[in-house]
Amino acid sequence: MPVDAPFATMTAPVPLVQFLVFGGGGDLASRKLIPALARLRRAGQPKADLQVIAIGRREMADDAYRAELRKAMPPAVVEAFEALAPGVFYRSADVGDLASLERLRGALEGLSGGREVGRLCYLALKPDLFGPTLVHLRESGIVQRHDHADTAFRRVVIEKPFGHDLASARALNDTAQSVLNEHQVFRIDHYLGKETVQNLLGLRFHNAIFEPIWNRRHVELVQITVAETVGMEAGRAGYYDGTGALRDMLQNHMLQILALVAMEPPTSLEAEALRNQKVEVLRALRVFDREDVARHSARARYTAGKVNGSEVRGYLEEPGVAPGSDTETYVALRAQIDNWRWQGVPFLLRHGKRLPKRMTEVQVQFRLPPVQLFNRPAGVSDAELQRLLRTGSICLIRPNVLTIGIQPEEKIRLSFGVKEPGPQMVMAPASMTFDYRERFGAEPPEAYDRLLLDAMNGDASLFLRADEIEASWRFCDAIRAGWVEGAAPMLGYAAGNWGPEQAIELFYGCEGGWSRG
Repeated sequence: MPVDAPFATMTAPVPLVQFLVFGGGGDLASRKLIPALARLRRAGQPKADLQVIAIGRREMADDAYRAELRKAMPPAVVEAFEALAPGVFYRSADVGDLASLERLRGALEGLSGGREVGRLCYLALKPDLFGPTLVHLRESGIVQRHDHADTAFRRVVIEKPFGHDLASARALNDTAQSVLNEHQVFRIDHYLGKETVQNLLGLRFHNAIFEPIWNRRHVELVQITVAETVGMEAGRAGYYDGTGALRDMLQNHMLQILALVAMEPPTSLEAEALRNQKVEVLRALRVFDREDVARHSARARYTAGKVNGSEVRGYLEEPGVAPGSDTETYVALRAQIDNWRWQGVPFLLRHGKRLPKRMTEVQVQFRLPPVQLFNRPAGVSDAELQRLLRTGSICLIRPNVLTIGIQPEEKIRLSFGVKEPGPQMVMAPASMTFDYRERFGAEPPEAYDRLLLDAMNGDASLFLRADEIEASWRFCDAIRAGWVEGAAPMLGYAAGNWGPEQAIELFYGCEGGWSRG
């Protein structure tokens, strides 16, 4: 090297990452993954050079694939995609054919960087292909087990659903762990990439005003709602029928939110410290027996109705739904966490399709003060008031509720009581609200942006571990078993309503009712 060469030429070369999308011709790749990678490159991430290789069964030239992607890009991402496009390639391969994947490995090693690149394989495939594909990836040499690698790493991202019950989840975990070490397997749940979901950790563990009261002594109940207005659009019934609300949403997204709400403080923000605490919550969920299923669960499916002013058909009339289907589109549960912090505090979870409003939120409802000084019924003695409260003849409004909006409104609202102006001590409801868009002046980043970057950087904090998956399935399988035995009948609700009336019975006495946003 010449003595007067610039110092920059002596620095180590920027490592190269190959991002392989198996199922690259599918909807997930064009709608979510490639746009996320384009936004990351616009932001200068990852720090490594990036090759994106889409793999599908069709034969297609690189330019033809890039042209397809351009048509699918959201307008806000078109310019960023043009910067990414020269590094986007398409290769034909069949994940069920070992010889095909061996040829693919040769093609990958023929790209710049050769075999010494970091390689992240994203399985955007049908769930029944996950296990066989993992085995073929190892046998073809595309991935290998390793204990640690900063540059020539081998990692695999697996989309949900991760199994359809505990037995299948264990089998898939066993396959994954026979191919790779646990730190090489990234089980993705896109809800964990949402800013407001991540902020559950910051809200709880950065603010001393919340953590001391985040327990059974001060919290009366917690409710988690994921409400959707959509039904079976875009031919989704082929996947959804036979899966249902419990397995599609509650087993993964909602239990992950519950774990973040209920977990103990981690010792650090390292991946294992966070996941250790989450799995302890999931293991502490009380597994339902048949009586619990009958008393503490409700399942239903939508019938014909009107959503946002438009007439919609009932679930059983949706194209692709099997005649006589027993699939639920609505589930509500009253769950218990048997640990020191939460013993006796109900966690009420609700998810449904064709509801009046799209929203995902968490509500933490705090207990009443021990003595009621304000807004007492006129002409009622202390003794009579206590009797009425004890029998549930009257209920006092809970003034303190912390609402965490996850989507579409990304807000945090705290309600409390204030004195109305005037000579009487009359308390009225008030609230304080934090709004992400108003505070930061921009849309929160997309969930996949954060998750894909973390996977390329080897940070598994927001990904699921094998034992988390199995603990979630153990809880949900017991509920499904009770349903199969007839412990909870299939109810109905008209599309555009908030679900079956029986779901309100999961709230006891004066606990209140389901949020409507």
